[in-house]
Amino acid sequence: MNMQNESKLLRAMRQGAIPPPPNPARAISTFAWRSWRRSLSMLPYMAIDVVVFPVVFLLIFTFLFGGAISGSTGNYLQFLLPGMLVYTVTSMTVYIGIGIKTDIDRGVFNRFRTLPFWQPAAIVGTMGINLLQFAAALLTTLAFGLVLGFRPEGGVVGAALALLLVLAYAFCLSWIFAFLGVVVKKTESISSMSYIALYPLLFTSNVFVDTSTMPNWLGPIVAYNPISLTSTAARGLMHGQTDVVELTKALAVMAAALLAFAPLTFRSYRRKAT
Repeated sequence: MNMQNESKLLRAMRQGAIPPPPNPARAISTFAWRSWRRSLSMLPYMAIDVVVFPVVFLLIFTFLFGGAISGSTGNYLQFLLPGMLVYTVTSMTVYIGIGIKTDIDRGVFNRFRTLPFWQPAAIVGTMGINLLQFAAALLTTLAFGLVLGFRPEGGVVGAALALLLVLAYAFCLSWIFAFLGVVVKKTESISSMSYIALYPLLFTSNVFVDTSTMPNWLGPIVAYNPISLTSTAARGLMHGQTDVVELTKALAVMAAALLAFAPLTFRSYRRKAT
């Protein structure tokens, strides 16, 4: 403890009165700062998710499959990159559940529950910092795509709206894994669920291949995959061809995930406190 913090603590103790509990905004910012400090110690690992994976996957899919799927890597990159943004953040949302579960296993959340603050702040503040990681990964993917030759026909505005849409999607999807982080008994269970549920959804989406090239019975199924809906909406915004119906479908799926899993997460968290 440094001298400045020590003096604050001593002054508070000399006052004798119990200080008022922090308001929700102050509690969220405190936990966001805690998550930020912890993230700094994990920068080398974060760099793999934020920089290395997006770049490697973009290179592999563009140059390995681009010619076979679209006839040229340039054409395929125009189709692939908006979907790759969705792919990148989808795989990263798993870490939110793992982080929450790790804190629970270490007894950190039990310690938090003894303190007088708005308890959901422990989860909301943690998730807020993860949005910065998602944003960094999205910007890295888009910047590298521009270097490879990607050109958003919707201009800067279209690209910015597409990034915001994918960021909102990542935030809503994160609540599913936050819920799992609270309720599962083992951290390994979260990774297992991601392999069982998430990756099949990713590879049966239209991130890599247009649904019009699929058999008639498969195309509609893939089109209504939540990942496909977000990818389609992001492509429309990115290339200035926004389909209001497709955008509405994507936003509806995000809202459903948020409204279903955020209350479930808080409810499960409170039950653990009793």
